Formats: sequence, C-alpha cells, structure tokens
Amino acid sequence: MASLHSDVADLGLAQAGVRRVEWAERAMPVLRKVHDRFAAERPLAGMRVAACMHVTAETANLLRALSGGGAEIALAASNPLSTQDDTAAALVAEYGISVYARAGIDPQSYDRNLVTVLEQRPHLLLDDGCDLVNVAHMERPELLSEAVGGCEQTTTGVIRLRRMSTEGVLKLPMVAVNDTATKRMFDNRYGTGQSTLDGIMRATNAMIAGRTVVVAGFGYCGRGLAERARGLGARVIVTEVDPVKALDAVMQGYTVLPMDEAAPIADVLVTVTGNRDVVRAEHLASLKDGAVLANSGHFDVEIDLPSLEAMSVDIRREVRPQADEYVLSDGRRIVLLAEGRLVNLGAAEGHPAAVMDMSFSVQALTVAWLAGAHSGLEPGVLDVPDGVDTQVAGLELEALGVRIDRLSPDQLEYLNSWQV
Repeated sequence: MASLHSDVADLGLAQAGVRRVEWAERAMPVLRKVHDRFAAERPLAGMRVAACMHVTAETANLLRALSGGGAEIALAASNPLSTQDDTAAALVAEYGISVYARAGIDPQSYDRNLVTVLEQRPHLLLDDGCDLVNVAHMERPELLSEAVGGCEQTTTGVIRLRRMSTEGVLKLPMVAVNDTATKRMFDNRYGTGQSTLDGIMRATNAMIAGRTVVVAGFGYCGRGLAERARGLGARVIVTEVDPVKALDAVMQGYTVLPMDEAAPIADVLVTVTGNRDVVRAEHLASLKDGAVLANSGHFDVEIDLPSLEAMSVDIRREVRPQADEYVLSDGRRIVLLAEGRLVNLGAAEGHPAAVMDMSFSVQALTVAWLAGAHSGLEPGVLDVPDGVDTQVAGLELEALGVRIDRLSPDQLEYLNSWQV
C-alpha cells in the first residue's frame, strides 16, 4: 500500500500513526459500528472521494469507515498546522488512502494539494471550510465532471456555500453536516470549548483561573468556550454583534462589552466568530502588556495580522512552541498563538475523539446516503437526512450505557393529532 500516490513527510512514522489512530478509535464506538456496517454493505463501492480535512487520528477513523464501505479516497489537509505527520503516514502505508499533507506546508503547496485530490475526478467531495469546493468551482471546474455531491462540516464553510448557492454558482448538492443538532451542540460547543482552552494552555502554560478572558462571538463555539473558561475560574467577557446572542450571554451571567472596551482589559482574547477583522488595529493598540491573542475561527482573518506585524518594532520571536511574541513601540509585548490560525488544532490536537465520534458518524452516514440518492438532488445546500442525527445520538447513548424513555402509542397519537 505504500506505493500509493501521496505526499507525506515520512512513511517511517506509520506505526506511530497507527497507535495514535487506534487510541482514538477506542473513544469512537459509534463510528466503529458504522465502519462494520459499511464493510458488510459496501454502500460506497466504486465511488471516488476527495477530502479536504484536518489530518488527525479522528479523521483517519472516518476515512477508514468510508474506505471499508468501498470508497477510493484522496485526502488533502484543511489547515497546514493541524496535520499529524504520523497519522498521514499511517493512512498511506497501512490503510490504503492517498494523502497529500505535511505539517507546516506553505500556502502554495497547500493549494497545489487541493488541486491534486481534485484531479482524481471525485464523485463526492468532503470539505472543511469550503476550500476544496471553492478551488473546484473557481479554478478547475472541469474536474467536477463526475462529481455528484458532497458534505461540509464547518460553520464557516456552510456560510460560504450558502453564498455560492444564493449567487447561483454552486454546481453540486452539498449537505450542511455542521447544521445538525449533534454537530452544533457537541462538536461546536463542547469540542471547541475544551480544545480551544487546551491549545491556549499548551502554548502558554498559563493559569486560566483569575484571568480575564475575552470571547469574541457567542455562537455555539463561543458559548462552549465561555462556559469552559468560566468553569476554570476565568472572568469571562463576551463581545457580540448579534443582539439576541448578546442578550443570551447577559442572561447567562457574562459581562458583555464592545471590543474597544473589552480589549484593554483582556489577559486572553479569543476570536471565534467566522468573520474577518474582529480584532483590528485600534484594538491591538489598546492591549495590555503580555496579552495573549488566539483564534478558534476557521480562517486566520479574524485578527488583523498585517496590522500586528506593522505595529511591531522588533522581529517576532517564538517564545514557546506556537507562541510568537510581538514587541510594540512602547515596549508592550503581545503574544499570538498558532499564527492566528485555529489554536485548538495548531497548538493542540483538536476536539476529543469522543466528540468527533458523533460528528463523523453523521458525516459517514450522510456520505452513504448521498451515494445512493444523488440522482434526485439539485445543486444547493441541503440538510442532513431526517433521522440520521437521532440515530447517531441513540447509538452514542447506547455506547455510554444510558437508557431513556420511549413514547407510548397513546403519546405518539396525542402528539400527532390536533384534537384534544
């Protein structure tokens, strides 16, 4: 299998990658059941899949399930800092999946790898941030000649897809895996909350208790981050542009301030909005000495990095792995984590495997549905098929040993009748 076309750092890391993948699999019992079902039923036989995803052990287990179902897969990274080189090697050498990903590659290589996986002329696209779909539509539309659909698993990617659909340029049916209840509740809220703080603490070794943590954005990801920061003893301030979300934060007991008032008192400032220029030059100029900046939105545009570079009077230096210090003209030091990219993947390992178990099980079942139902679908952004989310949640409860009540026939009749 090592003869597969691939571009990874070192195939000699494969056995270390296998150990990492198998460790993650222990916490992914639902996906294991999906894997076994796919291996028996082969719902993806003959399907070529192009994926742009974080090259992690959890992703490897998703791709193993799809491969077991008959899919031929080519994988590129969705973030240069999140690639686990040992996992990439294991995917190629042990699991028969073509991988084009190396940790820390430059932007040109990143873009080239996206084109390479598209050159496999895939039937299905799996995306994380809409980069793969965007490149296919903008640069190489001819490579979509055999594509029938795909999935998108991030908030940022779904936003981009909806814009493409509104403007009439989206050529494929794309399922918004991100918009399921399990994805938003567990992946975005619990996963992002824990893994973001994990990245911050690994990069800084800083105490969270007693510090002022500013969370920019109070969607599902921001809510989870705020909850976990408060649980560790931080004073949490929320910034928002949406009145409803801001009111929600107030009702949950958080202080809500505009960014120009929050930035000067932040010990740690984390953006998690999915938008650009959330922390701008005027906010950077007001940060206190030693303030830590991090981003947990998908792209590195939430913090105005060019302005930070321009304001710095000294060459940035790495004070710790994934922690770069910028010195301003008045001597203040600002610490930027993971180059302003996703801190939970750039400075840590992303979401726990138990969280990704649900998200990737939903994605796997949706891919199988697409493989069978694509002929009746129109281009646009689609919801995950009815029942998939509930099925995965039920399997997860079963794996946890949790039992719940069931509706009686009388209750079902009552809920489905308009008569008292």
